[in-house]
Amino acid sequence: MTNQKGSKRIMLIAVSAVIIVAIAGKFLLFRSDFLYAGTLEATKVDLSSRISSAIRTVKVQEGEHVIESQELVVLSCEDIKLDDDLANENYQRNLRLYKYGTATQETLDQVRNKKEDSDVRLSWCSIQSPIKGTVLSRYHEPGEWVNTGTKLLTLANIQDIWAYIYVPQPEVSNLHPGMTLNGYLPELDNREFIGKIIKINDEAEFTPKNVQTRAERTRLVFGVKISFLGSNAEEILKPGMTIEVKLPKE
Repeated sequence: MTNQKGSKRIMLIAVSAVIIVAIAGKFLLFRSDFLYAGTLEATKVDLSSRISSAIRTVKVQEGEHVIESQELVVLSCEDIKLDDDLANENYQRNLRLYKYGTATQETLDQVRNKKEDSDVRLSWCSIQSPIKGTVLSRYHEPGEWVNTGTKLLTLANIQDIWAYIYVPQPEVSNLHPGMTLNGYLPELDNREFIGKIIKINDEAEFTPKNVQTRAERTRLVFGVKISFLGSNAEEILKPGMTIEVKLPKE
């Protein structure tokens, strides 16, 4: 009876040892590479009103794609339109008088300058997109009054997206601008996106508080900017997402 208990104990110990060795071997042989996490960003363009007016119409919604020079917002501008009509009529009248010799060159120049200034102000009533991109935010609705400088829309070219990762000095010495790196999106089962280093900061800094590295947060690191332009045609990557980047092995 004692021998049976001893044999069972030995067998349990042996099985436990095999399991521990298997787990340790799997960890040593198949452990994943360390990944540096960065927050995706896109260059944003804020469109603001240059004049005070009521909004007549907003022609786009959040998430909508726009092209360069597309009209996005139209302001009412009743007073500016009236001033522009009067300025143009005055210019045409003085132009005729000048041709007949009853208006001076100085007078014609003055009314022309006023007309051109009025035309420019009228053009500000139509707000157009300076880029090809996507509407990220829409801040006001038709009928609202906006003052000069009021933000109306925020645009961004989502395809031209990038992220900073923060790399300790021993690893950053192996990197250079133009190098290709692999980025992975955890939410999509680590789907791979090809990125390219476009900038390595010249000076070290303390690790940002919202970034985790393999060392403590107070460690000095270098910011490495990685562009995913050309790898985001489907616009899967979006500002605010976290992407994980693997560095090349030494």
